[in-house]
Amino acid sequence: MNFELTKHAEKVIAEREIQIEWLEQTLLAPELVLPDPDDACIQRYFRRIPEFEGRVLRVVVNTAVVPNRVVSVFFDRQMRGRL
Repeated sequence: MNFELTKHAEKVIAEREIQIEWLEQTLLAPELVLPDPDDACIQRYFRRIPEFEGRVLRVVVNTAVVPNRVVSVFFDRQMRGRL
């Protein structure tokens, strides 16, 4: 998947020590994809990361632009145990 990172996404990836490989895996093979309830252009991709205690990574993507733009990335506590 071709994508670019917003400045915010770059910042939180560094701060939260999220590996770019985890982000790429989530975009290429998500376990769940949900639309954002407030913005039809935004998709939320979810994937468990076994190397990080099975926590669920959420990647928020603006799919209305080319290349797709990663808006934010974080471990979603609410999704833990749901996937």
